[in-house]
Amino acid sequence: PPHFPPLCLALMLICNKMSENMDLSDAVEDVLPSLIQQGVTVLLMTKHCDAPGIESFSDKVDEASDARLPRSLRSHVTFKSPAVYIYTSGTTGLPKAAVVNQNRLLTALAILSSNGVTPSDVIYLNLPLYHTAGFLIGFIGSIETGSTIILKRKFSASQFWDDCRKYSVTVIQYIGEVMRYLCSTPGRENDKDHKVRLAIGNGIRADIWREFLSRFGNVQVQEFYASTEGNVGFVNYAGRIGAIGRVNFLHRKFFPYTLIKYDTERDEPVRDANGLCVESPKGETGLLVSRITDIAPFVGYAENEEQTERKRLRDVLKKGDLYFNSGDLMRIDEDNFIYFQDRVGDTFRWKGENVATTEVSDILTISDCLEEANVYGVQVPGHEGRVGMAAITVMEGAEFDGRKIYNHVVSHLPSYARPRFIRTQNAVEVTGTFKQMKMKLVEESFDPGRIADSLYILDDNEKSYMPLTAQIYCSIVSGNIKL
Repeated sequence: PPHFPPLCLALMLICNKMSENMDLSDAVEDVLPSLIQQGVTVLLMTKHCDAPGIESFSDKVDEASDARLPRSLRSHVTFKSPAVYIYTSGTTGLPKAAVVNQNRLLTALAILSSNGVTPSDVIYLNLPLYHTAGFLIGFIGSIETGSTIILKRKFSASQFWDDCRKYSVTVIQYIGEVMRYLCSTPGRENDKDHKVRLAIGNGIRADIWREFLSRFGNVQVQEFYASTEGNVGFVNYAGRIGAIGRVNFLHRKFFPYTLIKYDTERDEPVRDANGLCVESPKGETGLLVSRITDIAPFVGYAENEEQTERKRLRDVLKKGDLYFNSGDLMRIDEDNFIYFQDRVGDTFRWKGENVATTEVSDILTISDCLEEANVYGVQVPGHEGRVGMAAITVMEGAEFDGRKIYNHVVSHLPSYARPRFIRTQNAVEVTGTFKQMKMKLVEESFDPGRIADSLYILDDNEKSYMPLTAQIYCSIVSGNIKL
């Protein structure tokens, strides 16, 4: 929209080609008229561009003056001014444009330098640049520290350490799945032959953390916790394996946060007779909430007041107070270390990505054979996060067609969001307020021994959803079949 800050008026496609045969200009062809109508400039990262309505970013750079930008262009910018919008699924469903202001941007840029990254470091970056971690912390943070960036087009576990050796990498960035992928590769005699001294990121499981150190040597793992739109974060400066940080008086004074009891069945905080939330004692899992203050603001989502309000929690510890609802369940131990436990709500994480169940359900039900779809995440031994599963009903007179449904989800959903398991039901269970019931489905998981309904598994080799037998189930649980 025209009133967005100038930084958001340019949509940049940051690769020359998605493949040798596909020009990225094709990726915006359908939405280009709408973008032009809204005054959005589309820049293609290439030398010269003849496509109507799209300009060459490289040409723009070559044409730009080397002179210092006039101060008048940024005279209106303050610490509270929006710097960038980053889409995040969050815990409430469909993607939302989180507003990252100038102050928050500077905070993100400081993460690398605060962890001892200097201009002499070489940083290996293979995370998506549309994420906060890859773009703000990794890419722009490297520029801020003056470090050398090795920018990989996509993550490759088999090429990871060879690249690190080739480019003398000293710092790597990760999400939990990245570390597991690295530990899943076949062992080599030169596993510890590298110069990596620091791994910084979030989401690593304690068992993977230990395995990583044992196999790849004396690398400092700097685990932290933060969210794109949130107003509180943690850094595991003490290095306690499995923890995301440690509670301390000073941090809590500037960023007043607490854990409150949460009713997962009712999907809401527990409140006492006075209508106030109940704090969780040490050792007990609770919902992380952080008071919204001038020092710790919650800016919210661009032009989405409804979703912004859903992340605000009122009357937490006293009447009239206002907190940010992180949507994350945490636990604080007796030593004041804090541990991430799980995410509340319907959204689950798989392959390091948030999967919005409402979005997947909508995609499934636009097929011409499915009536309803109840999507949820189930745990699989040996895998981080939860894998997608759907309880579905077929349209009257129709039959379950595994190949047709497979082609539909592959055409409309990224790989991490595709339900790996499907169970067919005569009717999807709902509550008295017509909300889909998921708790029992999650508990029953994908075990044929507990489920009388027909079960299917996504099979990429057969390009279909195939019957899930007890033998296949045992192979998945034992780790012989990887998802």
